Amino acid sequence: MKSMLKFLTVAAVMLACRTQLVAQINVSDVEIVRDSWGVPHIFGKTDADVAYGLAWATCEDDFVTLQHLMLAANGRLGEVTGKNGAMLDFMGQIAQVRQAVDRLYDTSFSPDFLTYLQGYVEGVNRFAQTHPNEVLRKGLFPLTDKDVLQANTLTLVFLTSVYVEIQQIFTRSIVLYERNMQYKGNLPEGSNAFAFNKNKTKDGHTYLAVNSHQPLEGLFSWYEAHLVSEEGLNILGGTFPGGSTIFHGVNEHLGWAATLNHPDLCDVYKLEMHPKKKLQYKFDDGYETLEVFKATVKVKVGAIRIPITRKFYKSKHGTVIKNQDGYYAIRFPANLDIGGAEQLYRMNKARNFKEYNAALDMGRFAGTNNIYADGKGNIQFISLGQFAYRDSSYDWLSVLPGNTSKTLWEPKFHPLADLPSYRNPKSGYLFNTNGSPFFATAEEDNIDPRTINSTFGYQDETKLNNRTIRAHDLISGYDKISWTDFKTIKYDQGFNEKMETFNIKNMIMIEQLSAEKYPDLKEALEVIKSWDHSADVEDEETALIVFTFNKLAEIIMSNGMQYESNSLTEKQYVNALRAAKRHMMKHFGSLRVRLGDVQKHVRGDKVIGVGGAPDVLASNMSKPYTKGRLKTFVGESYIMLVDFDENGVPRIETINAFGASNRQESPHYTDQMELWAQKKTKTMTLDKEQVYKDAERIYHPQ
Repeated sequence: MKSMLKFLTVAAVMLACRTQLVAQINVSDVEIVRDSWGVPHIFGKTDADVAYGLAWATCEDDFVTLQHLMLAANGRLGEVTGKNGAMLDFMGQIAQVRQAVDRLYDTSFSPDFLTYLQGYVEGVNRFAQTHPNEVLRKGLFPLTDKDVLQANTLTLVFLTSVYVEIQQIFTRSIVLYERNMQYKGNLPEGSNAFAFNKNKTKDGHTYLAVNSHQPLEGLFSWYEAHLVSEEGLNILGGTFPGGSTIFHGVNEHLGWAATLNHPDLCDVYKLEMHPKKKLQYKFDDGYETLEVFKATVKVKVGAIRIPITRKFYKSKHGTVIKNQDGYYAIRFPANLDIGGAEQLYRMNKARNFKEYNAALDMGRFAGTNNIYADGKGNIQFISLGQFAYRDSSYDWLSVLPGNTSKTLWEPKFHPLADLPSYRNPKSGYLFNTNGSPFFATAEEDNIDPRTINSTFGYQDETKLNNRTIRAHDLISGYDKISWTDFKTIKYDQGFNEKMETFNIKNMIMIEQLSAEKYPDLKEALEVIKSWDHSADVEDEETALIVFTFNKLAEIIMSNGMQYESNSLTEKQYVNALRAAKRHMMKHFGSLRVRLGDVQKHVRGDKVIGVGGAPDVLASNMSKPYTKGRLKTFVGESYIMLVDFDENGVPRIETINAFGASNRQESPHYTDQMELWAQKKTKTMTLDKEQVYKDAERIYHPQ
């Protein structure tokens, strides 16, 4: 009885403390300063004040997307967006994000971070309370800090490509899965990061490029904000709508960029089922029983919402999915450690190289490459990931036997020191464009892949995408670079001349088709062979290339293949080119059309012709629009370019694909589009005095 009373007393104190915390957020201590571009600069006495202000500003600009993320985290997005949302709902339930947060919450965070997080939650809830007509679904609010952490966990499931393995098991046979295990994703992916110090720059400054290639709109699009508190925060950068911290950006001392990496961050096991006893699987010398769980989501169809239920299972390894080939379990770090949110908070607050690396050394982030630069001239690249201690006698890139404890790793991960990393190479530069971490600087400074644990599953230095080869060739062509050169490299839209990378070798196959064998394609082949390997807005051959590529992608995905595996037949190449030719002639009357007349950057009534193609440095991917044209949907999104001068002071330029607000009535809904399309930027500052001087609007949240 005494122990029970003690427990109840402690629980009551904790609840009282939390209630007191929420009451301590005094909105008069929170000030939002909107600049001429509508970007929120948020000032507060405490970090929690600033978190409240960030939440409020995000809701003002994009409450819909924030709600979509929180609905997805709670398995309810299908209630609003229909089939596509329901697929995300199922993904979250398969990944067990809610269970992960419930299990790990009490042991994962420091009190000051929870105070910060709860400030954010209070800001969202207050906005929902004062704007009830904007709430999408009853019961979503009030949010808890666990809801935000579930959203973070779900985001990591996607950023670490776990969804690829889930989809391949869930929708196709395991035979196909085994063949394509080594490929992460399908179409060429994006994101670039560059860091240069005085060994490579003409003015002796240090440069940093933050250049993520995310969806331009939706759950994983970028939202720009500046956070300033009297407790040490002063950071500008990008987060997702619903993110409580800056994901990549710059503070007064340092900055960093993130790109997706592709090591082995998810393991799949085939279970050996008992020949007679239902739901029992062999494990070492005995059998274990699968636990059944049902995932139910509601799908909006017209005015009604239809419940759909699917059966899954739990095993020692993790969630089990049954398909036509058997029972397969998945295990991955993204739902075994939820502390990445606090690690980002510590990175936001770091004041020097040592503090920043101490934040990284927490080892709480499941994946992504990290490229760093600071005002002292330090540059660094670490390919982050949570890698368990795996038995090297197994091939971890293949489907693993689930009948032995030898393949069942514990959630204890290798330290930062074991990961691929570079610090201040002699060459003076580092870069990553989703390529191998063993090809990240000058050849003489690249690390030897044999020094990195083979069970991590990193792609080797021979599998390079176009952006990696192009970046290396451009950078190595300079003895030292100027700020103008830096921008020229970042905005390049060319392919390497040999067209030798795995991402674009399908175009080589197109070029090699015989005009004599296919006389109807003679003109199309002449256009392709005369192409200068550029995706510039003025180029007249690229449109045919892009339409052919899109048709190839359609063929590849409809046949359940992977783009990089390149197992198409000559007939399929011919069909893709014919389809592209027919499309061009039908809609444009010519096979040579200015790319900017075909590919558009679109929001609302604003339509701008743009260049770019998959896997060029200034990348754009497009999808069908109107009248046979295309519109961008993934690629160049939030861009930040930083110049740390001789005194270590950062000069900052940024641009977002559309604007600071996702509300159509806002003047900032489309006001950055022209600059973005022209490869130009806007000037930003961390200086409080300058922010207030240039303010368009200053106010307190409610």
